[in-house]
Amino acid sequence: MMRMKLIIALLIAVSGVTAAPQAVGKFNELRTAAENWTRLNLLNGVLTVSAHEKQISESALFEASGATRPRALSAEEFRWNGRVAAGRTVEIKGVNGNVRAEPSSGSEVEVVANKHAKRSNPSEVQIKVIEHEGGVTICAVYPSGTPGRINECTVGERWSSHTRNNDVSVDFTVRVPAGLRFAGRTVNGEVSTGEMNGDVEAYTVNGGINISATGYAEAKTVNGSISATMGNANWPRDLEFETVNGDITLNLPEATSVTVDAETLNGGIHSDFPVTVQGRLSRRRMTGTIGDGRHQLRLKTVNGSINMRRGQQV
Repeated sequence: MMRMKLIIALLIAVSGVTAAPQAVGKFNELRTAAENWTRLNLLNGVLTVSAHEKQISESALFEASGATRPRALSAEEFRWNGRVAAGRTVEIKGVNGNVRAEPSSGSEVEVVANKHAKRSNPSEVQIKVIEHEGGVTICAVYPSGTPGRINECTVGERWSSHTRNNDVSVDFTVRVPAGLRFAGRTVNGEVSTGEMNGDVEAYTVNGGINISATGYAEAKTVNGSISATMGNANWPRDLEFETVNGDITLNLPEATSVTVDAETLNGGIHSDFPVTVQGRLSRRRMTGTIGDGRHQLRLKTVNGSINMRRGQQV
């Protein structure tokens, strides 16, 4: 009751500028709004008040007092969980928003997609799930806004999803069981992981990458730095780490044996491993071998330094 009196007193002060003939009516509006607001605050301590009822009372209070109501973010959540066979890939494809993966001690993949926007409707962006022989692919698919350019969810590197002035962001959080590969892709956002029990691939355009794997890893971006840790020195194929604006820091196992091609334009190249250089050594370009050079590693940036660190195990 004391809180209600204080609110009413405050609202009376706000309405003090109202012309005398309107004062009584204005006061009654404010009193009703204050009583509803106070009642809901009291109920919130012991009961669950419906969001709709609370919104009505809040709106009445703002409108009666003449205050400007701040515009809230619209939000929506999507969840999926399922089993994926060992050795298969969990692939996440976003457009606007971050992708974050964590290791899971369970047997099922768990995915949470949080959609939020200031002006667009989050429900317009669908989360598509494709379960296939190679694993599962989950995409944020925006409404198609350009004739002839249909947005869709596809498996692998290529997919189409144009935002067309849609400001919905989708942040993915994924829990991945051991023995599965993880591939995180987005356009405007970061890709990051915890210490994953498998292989990791990460791709973005505008955003940094920070990944860690007991297996091998690969990462590419345009605007952002890359930090990657690998626990396995036996790679099945050539690996590439590329960016344009940002540093590349690669933590490698002690037993690493690679032929490395590292290149930067504005930055330096540093290695904790002894490198047998092939050709001329320069500050911006280095080609050489670590160990017997059995695997291939390519590191490239334009504006940034390249660092190869030794013995950073997962």
